[in-house]
Amino acid sequence: MSSNKKELNLFNIISLGAGGAIGSGIFVMMGTGIDLTGKSISIALVAGCILMLLAYTYNFMLASMFKLDGGMYSQQALLCPPLLTGVCAVNTIVGNLGMAMYAVAIVDYVGVVFPDIVPYTKVIAILIQTVLFAATIRGIKFLASIQSIMAIILFVSIGVFIVCGLPQVDFGVYMNTSDPDFFRGGLPGFVAAVSIMSWACQGTTMSTVSVAAETKDAKKTIPIGIMISTVIVCIVYTLMGVVASGVLPIGTVAGKSLGLVAESIFPRSVYVIFILGGAVFAIFTSLISSITMIKHPFLATVRDGWMPKVFGKQTKDGYPYIIMGFMYLVAVVPIILGTGLDVLVSYVMIPSMVVCGLCNFWMIKVPKQYPKRWKESVFHMPYPIYVGIMLISVVCNIFISYNLFVGLTGSDRIMVSIITLGMFAISYFRLKGGYVNLDSVNKIKEQAQRDVLAD
Repeated sequence: MSSNKKELNLFNIISLGAGGAIGSGIFVMMGTGIDLTGKSISIALVAGCILMLLAYTYNFMLASMFKLDGGMYSQQALLCPPLLTGVCAVNTIVGNLGMAMYAVAIVDYVGVVFPDIVPYTKVIAILIQTVLFAATIRGIKFLASIQSIMAIILFVSIGVFIVCGLPQVDFGVYMNTSDPDFFRGGLPGFVAAVSIMSWACQGTTMSTVSVAAETKDAKKTIPIGIMISTVIVCIVYTLMGVVASGVLPIGTVAGKSLGLVAESIFPRSVYVIFILGGAVFAIFTSLISSITMIKHPFLATVRDGWMPKVFGKQTKDGYPYIIMGFMYLVAVVPIILGTGLDVLVSYVMIPSMVVCGLCNFWMIKVPKQYPKRWKESVFHMPYPIYVGIMLISVVCNIFISYNLFVGLTGSDRIMVSIITLGMFAISYFRLKGGYVNLDSVNKIKEQAQRDVLAD
């Protein structure tokens, strides 16, 4: 790295990790989690944060050993055989199904303040997607600038929600574990809440490993930053959970947005600011991030042959109109079909956890392949203990996938099975048909290995 280029420090990594996790997920899914487990939602959120940290163990273990350029794709290329590398590539497309729930959730929150728009939820959600996708034609700089401003307002709004809400919680009543609303749905409800809220708890690893090449002392800074940011997210979410489930009766807030709680603790003017500046901006920032991150990962899958070349077509200005048009449909069709938010979470999380489980399993062999790097890792430990942790991580991936799967209807189980198996089928047939540029795929692996072996 050139000496005149500023490197990211521990504070930057903590900010990136916490900022990548705290956002739309908690606003979108909190009501669902409370409906499942009642006042124990805060415990479910703590469990979700720990569970998601373990689910992505390979991320921070690799980050502690290797300074790789290219984020998760380079990590997966280093770990995985070509078939699984292809599955990981196709999963980048599946992950964007979440864009549909963002647009619907935005309208739901705005509808709390302006109820007249509720009957037009689908139309407005589609309009939001259309405007944001259209804005990318002019480039992503404008959207990125808006996102930065929204993020600042978001964090202030969350802080105000916690500070103003906690004094209104009757902790004598709230901490009564014999209350029927504590573990409202019993063990099955709690397990389901942990599984579905884990979607809101992820994000501390993915954004941080993507900046390894620009981070000072990355092999120590990034893993430590991931741990600290996870603790921060856990604390913030726990406090939000206490306010969300402790201010109003559980029956009132179960399955509902945080807007109901905010309305009871804020004056009308502050309440409107919280809804628009907190909840809506949180979801908008996630939606904007999802849209702006489509281009390069998708083009990489086309370049390497995992997707047909037609998807790589661009305008003379470099705009990938086929890709963006296709992903627009991915974002809009679930809205038209009225697919539920919890179902969309399962569509995204189950395939993702399958991929992570395979990566965690393949990670078991890495210390034996690169013993010097493992010895230098901040997580260095006896190999049997390491293997045990990695196997626990795989179990976490299976736990999340299974519990989300059993909570689906029969038709949704079939759909998520088709999506998951489809990723493997696409990867297999693209490889079998000779469409994949193995030289390109191997160059990624070779580059990763050169980075690994470089002193």
